[in-house]
Amino acid sequence: MMTRTLLRASAALLALAPITLTGTANARPLTPEDLATLGRLASPAVSPDGQWVVYQQTDTNAETYARSTGLWLVPSNGSAEPVRIADLEGANESGAAFSPDGRRLYFLSNKSGKDQLWTASFSPTGTVDTPVQASDTIADVAGFRIAPNGQRIVMWGDIGMDCPTFGCANQADRALPGPGTGRVYNEMFVRHWDSWETTGIHSRAFTFAIGADGRLSGDAAAIAPELRGDAPSKPFGGAEEIGWSADSAVVYFTLRVADRNEPRSTDLDIYSAPATGGAAANLTASNEATDTMPAASPDGRWLAYAAMARPGYEADRLVLMLRDLRSGTVRALTQDWDRSVSSIAWAADSRSIIVTAQDTLEHPAYRVDVRTGRVTRLTERGNVGDTIPLANGGMIYTINSITSPTDLVRMDRRGQTTALTAVNRERMAQIDPVHYEQYSFAGANGDRVWGQILTPQGAAGPLPTVLLVHGGPQGSFGNSWSTRWNPMLWAAQGYAVVTVDFHGSTGYGQAFTDSINRDWGGKPLEDLRLGMAAAAATNASVNPANACAAGGSYGGYMMNWIAGNWPDGFRCLVTHAGVFDLRAMAFETEELWFDEWDHGGPWWARENAERWNPVNHVTNWRTPTLVIHGEKDFRIPYSQSLAAFTALQRQGIPSQLLIYPDENHWILKGRNSVQWYRTVFDWMRRWTGPGDTAAAPASGGGNQ
Repeated sequence: MMTRTLLRASAALLALAPITLTGTANARPLTPEDLATLGRLASPAVSPDGQWVVYQQTDTNAETYARSTGLWLVPSNGSAEPVRIADLEGANESGAAFSPDGRRLYFLSNKSGKDQLWTASFSPTGTVDTPVQASDTIADVAGFRIAPNGQRIVMWGDIGMDCPTFGCANQADRALPGPGTGRVYNEMFVRHWDSWETTGIHSRAFTFAIGADGRLSGDAAAIAPELRGDAPSKPFGGAEEIGWSADSAVVYFTLRVADRNEPRSTDLDIYSAPATGGAAANLTASNEATDTMPAASPDGRWLAYAAMARPGYEADRLVLMLRDLRSGTVRALTQDWDRSVSSIAWAADSRSIIVTAQDTLEHPAYRVDVRTGRVTRLTERGNVGDTIPLANGGMIYTINSITSPTDLVRMDRRGQTTALTAVNRERMAQIDPVHYEQYSFAGANGDRVWGQILTPQGAAGPLPTVLLVHGGPQGSFGNSWSTRWNPMLWAAQGYAVVTVDFHGSTGYGQAFTDSINRDWGGKPLEDLRLGMAAAAATNASVNPANACAAGGSYGGYMMNWIAGNWPDGFRCLVTHAGVFDLRAMAFETEELWFDEWDHGGPWWARENAERWNPVNHVTNWRTPTLVIHGEKDFRIPYSQSLAAFTALQRQGIPSQLLIYPDENHWILKGRNSVQWYRTVFDWMRRWTGPGDTAAAPASGGGNQ
């Protein structure tokens, strides 16, 4: 067994992150209210001269949980505190970008009653003039990218396929044939992620000319109007899926064709189209798996992108690819590097690319040499994102850790770092630190498996314990901050927290990730059993005899699987958005590729389809269970949790159901997040007690 103890987790990112937790005499535990209302930094943009950084920050009212997003400006050398800019009264501002000459700042705002492009003059000294509205389109603007020459802009939003411009009147009624309220569909998707589809409407990109005053001028030019599909892709695609050529003549974008095969297809392709509008060329037609994140080099020679190899697999390895825009030849830059690229950013000299990728509980930044494909790690601890290379060889990036929310950092070309922000410094200084360590053990098949342990700082002796099981299933809790499942928040309540990156997790090579395929209840369950024992041997505060387990999505599936296959393992369970019946799931989920890849095709074609089905083991259930789900969840429909709750109630097992009519697969609203955590912690205290290892779970009493 191997451990990596980071002393106080609050100081784990001392060399890289701007915030460390230093306990004070008046410190207190982190609360659900804190998690819901801490400031949230995102989407940094750097001025062309590298002197300024603008980022968006979302703040939450502690009483109403109403959220507002604004823009902040900070010098890139960290010489001054951030200041709020371009603040439009009663509105949100987000997604800032500088014009290529640095004289203008562009961003999105809902000041006009819908999301539109706004602009303000920007001076080299950091002065921002009063913003003016730069677009007035029928449809909301979801995002934008400015051409390198500053003369055009590409914007995208949900627009009818027959609309010649950026939005048409009454486009939302196109799925309603009348006279009733029913929607008619002839092919899937009929719904996706958390919303019902509206026939004929997709995320579409258009370009506009930018006038001398910084506002849009002339008519919109539709990009690839002949293609039916979403660009960027849904539900999570954004600006990383749309880019410009260095000469501003071509727009590159990612799209999956929308037809009856879309729910089981991961065939996203990269297209190029004239910037003034017109038909597109498919640059990756030969690959029937995912191709995404197109990024042209500043010198105009290369197009970098990431590609998977296996059609239908959403968690295949993303390899960094390089297309020679002169010859059309393509080569895989990171084929021999067994990690999956999650972002792409070109260095200013076009000789290297900055990427990020998961690696053994961390998410570092790396430099990839364009000529040789050599990969050099640039950061160590924590979760790095939003990397922006600077002309002088340094970079700006965001970073967080399992105990520190996101902030901005500048790294110079020698690797020295400077903190640029401390968004939650005052709030976090009031919070008790926690102890954090990483450990490893021999898991299923004798393979090395990694996990994490968090405990209240200074804890001695056994504590009530919680095992948190991540979703995906191809995922990882990792050393990163979460605004949803936050391990530090559990530890702050007095629990020893254990996470295990079981077989199927990411950051350990593609073979380890693939190993969960058609084995949902096999090796992962063995890893969790062994991981709990190893955690107890590593840290005396971990007490498997007085523990609950909790998980969401695949983690929720595992709770249902544990209930029937490890029924004496825990005093209570919390299953959030979990799969209960694999047969029903195969026909109810909207993203068929996910279910069919992991289990071997459509239900009727699977070998031994019932092997890992939790519903087949309900008569073994006896563990008190809290069941949670959102009604707008279409990846794992909420009927799965209703069925699990029925199984519990019908057998008289202590159980509780928490349903959110306004949430999807995730709990996102501040007030709902607080309720979620309060309900979960109340449930766990009921069965574990405040460290009472003698308490035993009750039996019977189904109407709880």
